[in-house]
Amino acid sequence: MTNSVPKEEGIDHSLSLLREGYLYILNRRQSFHSDVFETRLLGKKAICMGGKEAADVFYDNSKFKREGVAPNRVAETLFGKDGVQSLDGDAHKHRKEMFMSIMSRERLEILNKITAKQWEMALEKWQQMDEIVLYEESLEIMCRTACEWAGVPVEENEMKKLANDLRAMFESATAIGPAHWAGRHARNQVEKWMGEIIDQVRGGKLHPEEGTALYTFAWHRDLEGKLLDTKIASVEVINILRPIVAISVYINFSALAVHHYPEESEKLKTGDGQIAQMFVQEVRRFYPFFPFAAAEVKEDFTWKDYTFEKGTLTLLDLYGTNHDINIWGNPEEFQPSRFENWDGSPFSFIPQGGGDYNLGHRCAGEWVTIEVMKVSLDFLVNHMTYDIPEQDLSYSKVSIPSLPKSNFIIKNVQRL
Repeated sequence: MTNSVPKEEGIDHSLSLLREGYLYILNRRQSFHSDVFETRLLGKKAICMGGKEAADVFYDNSKFKREGVAPNRVAETLFGKDGVQSLDGDAHKHRKEMFMSIMSRERLEILNKITAKQWEMALEKWQQMDEIVLYEESLEIMCRTACEWAGVPVEENEMKKLANDLRAMFESATAIGPAHWAGRHARNQVEKWMGEIIDQVRGGKLHPEEGTALYTFAWHRDLEGKLLDTKIASVEVINILRPIVAISVYINFSALAVHHYPEESEKLKTGDGQIAQMFVQEVRRFYPFFPFAAAEVKEDFTWKDYTFEKGTLTLLDLYGTNHDINIWGNPEEFQPSRFENWDGSPFSFIPQGGGDYNLGHRCAGEWVTIEVMKVSLDFLVNHMTYDIPEQDLSYSKVSIPSLPKSNFIIKNVQRL
């Protein structure tokens, strides 16, 4: 017997997805008592799934493909067109190797030093300021960090604009109206600028350091031995800059966790790297970041007595899997110590996607995220004191991306 999974009745549920955001899939998984259900999105049949077993199936490249799956509005803002996220098979493997080549331990150590330097510079500035809006400031810290690490030259008077353009890309992917079009415009502007930089590198007018993203991507050759098209190389360099700037979201949630869970943040003062690692991982599990990942069924197959038909859009519940009671016990409690006994499964903990780094579609920048978060967390706890005035620190599980409503305001910053 097949097709025995629950089906959400109705013509289309795209508006419900927008209204419920991060909880859309999880709510139905719980009400249907099923890790897979059928619905209709954007006028077509779609499958939603979540949990460890579902993630294992979703990242099986023989069953699902990514090419051409991302809606145009997402490609035009968040990902860019023809980037690594949209590839499959050997083309994806080859392009992913390009990304993984800059994630060496040595390059990550350089990233840590750059991040610490940028935090030091920010601290100097903040001590002279009456009020700091942490989200706004962390966007600039991350943009400076990303550009220096990637080898991308940026004029000082252009840095804030670049930070805001990169921010618009990830803030506008699910937006409607002017905010969405602002995101598209920002991407077009940054891609054009980055394309000019790529051309300067290839023309011998710019000489980025070997091993940086700009150098590596500018000179990368595809499976046919050709240099990447300038526009695609531009998209891929931005695929380094944009996600690092997006770590600002996690920095704000780290600050929120330090504030809301003082008994846990107190442990960070010991300087124990393992405690910091667990705290960062719990921030990534607990707070909303990506709601889901999308793919398309490659060929008909059956899972859990349900036939997945070729060409069907399928969404994997990232947020809900990280809040799955069957995996995490008490998922709505902030407990960094849970990562002492985590088995390291690439399918149970998937804030930035799951599966294998090299062969699959797991985010190549996950190590970058963790390293930058640890350095930032250390500054928030061990290198500065600050006051947190009365403000609205609630956050939405509907808005994507989610942030504390006040963008986390601090005052009276002093260096420790």
